[in-house]
Amino acid sequence: MKLLEDRIRQDGVVLPGNVLKINSFLNHQIDPQLMMDLGKEFARLFKDSGVTKILTCEASGIAPAVMAGYVLGVPVVFARKKKPSTINDAVYTAEAASYTKGVMNTLCVESQFLPAGENLLIIDDFLARGEAVKAMVAIAKQADCQIAGVGVVVAKTFQGGSQWIKDQGLRLESLANITSFSGNQVHFEGEA
Repeated sequence: MKLLEDRIRQDGVVLPGNVLKINSFLNHQIDPQLMMDLGKEFARLFKDSGVTKILTCEASGIAPAVMAGYVLGVPVVFARKKKPSTINDAVYTAEAASYTKGVMNTLCVESQFLPAGENLLIIDDFLARGEAVKAMVAIAKQADCQIAGVGVVVAKTFQGGSQWIKDQGLRLESLANITSFSGNQVHFEGEA
């Protein structure tokens, strides 16, 4: 998605450890118009997939997921990284290591929000090693839901998560595919 790639080139900052900081429009401050554009693109890509619900993970996956849900006309449920006292014991859980924070999170979703038979679109902000997506796939399986596909805003294709999703036989749609970093330069798939 050229609009997103241009925005990453303009505002993204490459940090040590193959980390891309895009806090100015997604991971801290949110650009609502860009999120709507991302949501429309996810909706276009998955409009014929029979999606009944979107599953994402707090926090940065929520904005693009909500916009996609709005356009598709389906609800969005987000996996919590910590179980609050307001959630009952009927939950699905899975472990996910955070690439940028270096901690292990136990993602949880109340079972009432993922009834068996839902056809889920999983959306997340970044895909590196795929830990958050792996956890959401595990939660979907626990809930006996189908997975229509996985949509990610940015995939760092050189870190293994994209390949894992494909190896599971799942459809993957990434709006920006990064093949490498050099210095503060971001290199996208398809560049000469």
